[in-house]
Amino acid sequence: MKRPIARIAATARYTPARIVTNADFERTLDTSDQWIRERSGIRERRYAEDHETIAFMACDAAGRALTDAGLTPADLDAIVVGTASWDRLLPSQACDIQAALGATNAAAFDVGAACSGFLYASTVAEGIMATGVARTVLVVGAERLTRIMDATDRSTAILFGDGVGVTLLRPSSDGRGILSAYVKSDGSLGHLLYRSGGGSLQPPSEAMLGDSSYYIKMAGREVFKAAVLSMADACDHALQQAGLTGEQVDVLIPHQANIRIIEATAKHAHIPMDKVYVNVDRYGNTSAASVPIALDEAVRAGRIQPGMTVLLVAFGAGFTWASMAIRW
Repeated sequence: MKRPIARIAATARYTPARIVTNADFERTLDTSDQWIRERSGIRERRYAEDHETIAFMACDAAGRALTDAGLTPADLDAIVVGTASWDRLLPSQACDIQAALGATNAAAFDVGAACSGFLYASTVAEGIMATGVARTVLVVGAERLTRIMDATDRSTAILFGDGVGVTLLRPSSDGRGILSAYVKSDGSLGHLLYRSGGGSLQPPSEAMLGDSSYYIKMAGREVFKAAVLSMADACDHALQQAGLTGEQVDVLIPHQANIRIIEATAKHAHIPMDKVYVNVDRYGNTSAASVPIALDEAVRAGRIQPGMTVLLVAFGAGFTWASMAIRW
């Protein structure tokens, strides 16, 4: 087991106040509360209002994390953002957050790995800390997916919500921190979960507004199967690299996409469900934000205590998958 380079010094989250329930979808789609809950475990999700941009939500959460850690924006050496729903395409989302925070000393850039984005960003952040480029890094998982989903598409509209989760990484000196990290991709399966319109390959046009190519498309059954296999693979690698078994994990925080995927992941890793933190019922799938939102909730609820072993795992479009074992 390697000696940790980085530890999580603080966490925070921002979740919009507006709640959209399954009953709301019963009025607009051919669906029901029972159908949604049985297939996904979701009861409700949060939708951002117009003023709740990713930069706004991220700065709110980052400010609280910095206060908790006794730091200021000027102490940040880098900001790394994982997102798939940028406020705007240029410049990077991280640069907009840096400007809004006033983090004048920080390098800022984005990592695009969809729902795995936060764990990819955390791995990159640990890497630049290992090289000595940075000592204090803000890692952001942020999404406003409701702005890029088709409200008439039952297969996706019922799943997604908005929100932001952040962590502050600082150097580790006492053996606590990131024990292992694993990232993997399979781009040959990108056609199963994608957005085709809006990029340079298919630039914005009037036709795009009518053919829904701007919105997320998903082959649900195939994505489900790949997610189960990939999250199992990610758990195996993070645990093996850290020299741990599933029985030694105190808290598992998986990507909150679907309760059946979560249950399958826990079963594979030999982690009982009472050690798994689940909030998919209240937030739906918030993509790159789901793991850090759940992590912050678990910390503030007292589910995670110093010395505990925490396993984070995610899967997303790309396909991408990732995991991280942490000694808290």
